[in-house]
Amino acid sequence: MLAGVLLGGPLLAQAQVPSTPQPFVEQQRQQERERALREQNERTVDQRLQAAPPAPTQRIPESEAPCFRIDRVLLVGEQSEAFQWAVTDLSGPEGNDSPIGRCLGTAGVNVVLARAQQAAIARGFVTTRVLAAPQDLSTGTLTLSLVPGRIAAIRTMPDSSATLLGSGALLGSAIPAHPGDLLNLRDIEQGLENLKRAPTAEADIQIEPSTAPDAKPGDSDLVVKYVQAKKWRLTLSLDDSGTEATGRYQAGATLSLDNPLGLNDLFYVSANHNINGHVFSDPAMGTEGQTVHYSLPYGYWMLGLTASNSQYHQRVAGLNQDYVYAGKTNNAEVKLSRLLYRDQSRKTTLALKGFRRESRNFVDDTEVEVQHRVVGGWELGLNHKEFIGEATLEGTLAYKHGTGGFGAIAAPEEAFGEGTSRMRLYTAEVSLNAPFKLGEEKLRYSGLVRAQWNRTPLTPQDRFAIGGRYTVRGFDGETSLMGERGWLIRNDIGWAMGQSGAELYVGADYGHVGGRSTADLLGRSLAGAVIGVRGQWSNLSYDFFMGVPIRKPEGYRTAKTTFGFNLNASF
Repeated sequence: MLAGVLLGGPLLAQAQVPSTPQPFVEQQRQQERERALREQNERTVDQRLQAAPPAPTQRIPESEAPCFRIDRVLLVGEQSEAFQWAVTDLSGPEGNDSPIGRCLGTAGVNVVLARAQQAAIARGFVTTRVLAAPQDLSTGTLTLSLVPGRIAAIRTMPDSSATLLGSGALLGSAIPAHPGDLLNLRDIEQGLENLKRAPTAEADIQIEPSTAPDAKPGDSDLVVKYVQAKKWRLTLSLDDSGTEATGRYQAGATLSLDNPLGLNDLFYVSANHNINGHVFSDPAMGTEGQTVHYSLPYGYWMLGLTASNSQYHQRVAGLNQDYVYAGKTNNAEVKLSRLLYRDQSRKTTLALKGFRRESRNFVDDTEVEVQHRVVGGWELGLNHKEFIGEATLEGTLAYKHGTGGFGAIAAPEEAFGEGTSRMRLYTAEVSLNAPFKLGEEKLRYSGLVRAQWNRTPLTPQDRFAIGGRYTVRGFDGETSLMGERGWLIRNDIGWAMGQSGAELYVGADYGHVGGRSTADLLGRSLAGAVIGVRGQWSNLSYDFFMGVPIRKPEGYRTAKTTFGFNLNASF
């Protein structure tokens, strides 16, 4: 059995033998656990500010007296060159009420003026004004004047919380606009998202007319109220996401520092460890991991640094004696992202990430050299979020490329064409969260589609895995199906249980893997179902669930019924 571990770790994982060391399955599990941890701690706050509601839609009167034929509409004034789009299309919401070639009187001019003003507001320029001065319309030209709305000053309210580097640093890192810039709601939304990214912080931005002696028409101040009651948070967690071989029950602790430097930055350090009858010192099995993260925004930019490591060990029966099989993994990444576009209903972000991953495995403290992996490279991702009524649709497409940098070494599989440290692969993820009502009952649909396509052979660490609470639910996670490419879909329907803060949910998942390495698998598809209850009570969030497999390959080992839980207490 031990010889198989040394020579064929990946094959044993495919053969579904839970008692055998499965280093790559353990690494996949740790990656999923870290993904869940980061989603929990690196929250995003979406701000969608509403401008004043538009005036009731009016059509240009068909007959006015007196009236003048209008052949063109001009926009003049300071900054008017940048606002020509406001008068490009003045034909109304239905597109069939253009003023060009029409005879306009006072009422008609006011309708055209309101449309140009609403066009500016719709793009976030809520303090920019479009006016019509007295003029001679007999020339056939309607001239509109632009009064740009600018930011005169950005300041905090006197009762705002103090920060380490002062209000200038706080506001400078949060708001992507400066005094003298045109005032736009999109910049204010971005500023609020940066100011509120720490869960212990609350912020509000008011637009007030400038009272400066040299203020011009259209000048406004952004007045920020920032309140942070404390700068730290402690979260304790307990779940049963581990395996029987290395420790089913996992405990964790995360210490977070919110806005420690006063730059809207976020720092946290997290540790997890299995718990059992031996508490933290079982010589036969164990898992542990640590993660440290720091990130800070600068306007539409975000820089993040993350490092993590994990270890596990288990006792393996040999021919004449037992052995301790252990694995260690270290990960590091630097991520730089930039918001490319946003309006009231959507936003798009581009991200570039550099990464390094190293894994080692040992038998009784002797390293298994053939299982040593070091991978380095970059990943380019595009994220888009669409707000559709109360629903949110989000998608991410990424390209991952191993370069041989950051101390990477050639993978042993390269000799057989079965993997490479210079991987090239695409990943995609689409999620939908849509609340709705059935009568008076509040329900919610949440769906997730995740997929991966490979352009090169992949080592097991980079393959797509299914089977378990983080992928296809209904399975105990002791074994999984893995392939170079694959996809999965998760579906939940949740029912809010009155005012209790609890949600009852049912879910159905399906996943499929493919690629060269799947030829020896017992099968390629899994389907499962889950029912559970999750919610928040005081400082405790919880999730209790029961899952069952619906479809699995013959011979695939998993429990007939899987029970699980996640508990998180925040202080």
